[in-house]
Amino acid sequence: METASRMRAMASLCRQNAAYHPDRSWELLAEAEYWEHMESAALLEHFKECMGSSNELIQPQQTANSNDAHRTVAV
Repeated sequence: METASRMRAMASLCRQNAAYHPDRSWELLAEAEYWEHMESAALLEHFKECMGSSNELIQPQQTANSNDAHRTVAV
């Protein structure tokens, strides 16, 4: 997690520098995007490590059939 926060800080610094250097802003904003992408990859890797070696995802609970909610009882 420390790695992800450092990458987020790098992206923030790039964005701040882009504001102070408009002539290089496109380059600095592209670098900020790179750091944000790397942060996302690091967080995903951390999440996978926390989940263990199993590749199974937790399945959401089955919801009731949509037709069941619209049924009315005739009296």
